[in-house]
Amino acid sequence: MIYVKKIVFSCFFFLLISVNMNAQKVVKLWEENPPVNNGVSEPEKTERNGEWVTNISDSELRIYLPDKSNNTQMAVLICPGGGYSGLAIEHEGVQFAQWLNTLGIAGVILKYRMPNQHKEIPLADAWQAIRYVRDHAAELGVNINKVGIAGFSAGGHLAATASTHFAATGTSTRPDFSILFYPVVTMEAATHSGSKMNLLGDNPSPADIYTFSNEKQVNVNTPPAILLLSGDDAAVPPVNSVAYYKALNDNNIPATMYIFPEGGHGWGMRENFKYHTQMLTLLEMWLKDR
Repeated sequence: MIYVKKIVFSCFFFLLISVNMNAQKVVKLWEENPPVNNGVSEPEKTERNGEWVTNISDSELRIYLPDKSNNTQMAVLICPGGGYSGLAIEHEGVQFAQWLNTLGIAGVILKYRMPNQHKEIPLADAWQAIRYVRDHAAELGVNINKVGIAGFSAGGHLAATASTHFAATGTSTRPDFSILFYPVVTMEAATHSGSKMNLLGDNPSPADIYTFSNEKQVNVNTPPAILLLSGDDAAVPPVNSVAYYKALNDNNIPATMYIFPEGGHGWGMRENFKYHTQMLTLLEMWLKDR
């Protein structure tokens, strides 16, 4: 069911219990050189008091594990957004991983390489990250059948791509569920132009546009999803999420969508988002059914 309605702001406070201020483990994603080099030669740069990372050419996982006393054996691979030009690593990465920990869920932040118009690079990193979580499930306290993916904006496009394109061999790269925050979904007219250019280049082929328009790639094997967005998003039109929701529905895939009446784009875990508390309550309810 699509929930398109105003949600009354209630007067209670959300307390984020951050027991893991820093990742317990940071893992270099590729033990050897990745299969494709993204061609970024400038040094990696962290800006905005650690909130924004650019020039990413070395991918890594930042692993946040819940306390063993409330471990649900679930894990979520987190793909922060940034238009495929950088990563909003703090409010779309670290803070979300810490919140998941309070629910007993492992949060694994994927610091993925910027494509720099090499379209296969983000998906290769996402596949490798899912493989790592499943291959190290016992060590991480994770059930291999409870590995989901979350993405914000362009990271939502990556999460949706990973949910509709699976590696053919080896450890399964199919997520068990996906959480999509104001995602870029299509590469057609309603796309986010910066994400499209950074991923596919200035003059993408019709085949590439089709392949990376994830609303066209949904099939019966696509995992269940929840989509969370604002109706007044001027950066990534809500029709992106609506198209993905419809494709899931057409394939009888369980899907939930919450469109908040205002908030714009990029709110992530920021508490000044008017519907922050309600959004997390709805997401927590959904996660309990995974």
